[in-house]
Amino acid sequence: MNRKENKPRVDIYARITEKIVEELEKGVRPWVQPWRASHVKGRITRPLRHNGEPYTGMNVLLLWSEAMANGYAAPIWMTFRQAGELGAHVRKGETSSTVIYASRFTKTETDAQGSEIDRDIPFLKAYGVFNVEQIDGLPDHYYHQPAPVEDPIERIEHADTFFANTGSEIRHGGSQAFYSPASGHIQMPPFETFRDAASYIAVLAHEHVHWTADSRRVGRDLSRYAKDKSERAREELCAEIGSALLCADLGIVPELEPRPDHASYVASWLRVLQGDKRAIFQAAAHAQRAVTFLHGLQLQVDHEREAA
Repeated sequence: MNRKENKPRVDIYARITEKIVEELEKGVRPWVQPWRASHVKGRITRPLRHNGEPYTGMNVLLLWSEAMANGYAAPIWMTFRQAGELGAHVRKGETSSTVIYASRFTKTETDAQGSEIDRDIPFLKAYGVFNVEQIDGLPDHYYHQPAPVEDPIERIEHADTFFANTGSEIRHGGSQAFYSPASGHIQMPPFETFRDAASYIAVLAHEHVHWTADSRRVGRDLSRYAKDKSERAREELCAEIGSALLCADLGIVPELEPRPDHASYVASWLRVLQGDKRAIFQAAAHAQRAVTFLHGLQLQVDHEREAA
């Protein structure tokens, strides 16, 4: 692959990172945007492909941001071609939204000893999708709007069960929320000190993403978290995104106002993103792996109950 072919890959990373940086500079965290405006009363979900499969990782952030910028309430997205295959058509003048596809190719190189070795090189491809609200002629079910959640108590109980199934040790007390790698426990302020149950769950989800860093779970190196501001910023970015993904999966409307420590985190995120155009992609990938692991623990508990 020549130098000219490499350039578009760099542009994807740079273009998307610049967009995230612009949002952060405005004081907006793109990964929590969907819980504002008209979405607050409805069930929040991940963006979905035309076949109902949820998007993951970075694509969730990209499409949430596009949905809020354009006022789309429907969660389903598809390509121009997929719309045509369903007998529908994208309205004239509509603009597509960017999603990415990560893949890799194998390049054969010659090492210092003259031997040929194969090296896997990752790359990104970008393509456009349209929200169903930009498309006419789709079957009716594509336009169905999620019904508002009328019973918030039931919704929160479901979330409590989710975190109980992880087997994590959660202690309550004090005024700070954190995960302690040394003891392996999650510390949470008393439930009564939170503005509402959804805010409590959002913070609990954040700390559970940190909890997955242990080598017995997903495995992320936190050894420099306390010493290196850049490493701390990267891990906090991962936990923020992971919390947003979990809240969406659980149907929880989390806090709309930043936590007290977010001002310093935003500043550190900006420094990291401005210095590394791939940082947001890496954070989203780590967050997705953490969330997938936590969902896997639910399946494990379900299997154990069936066996009993």
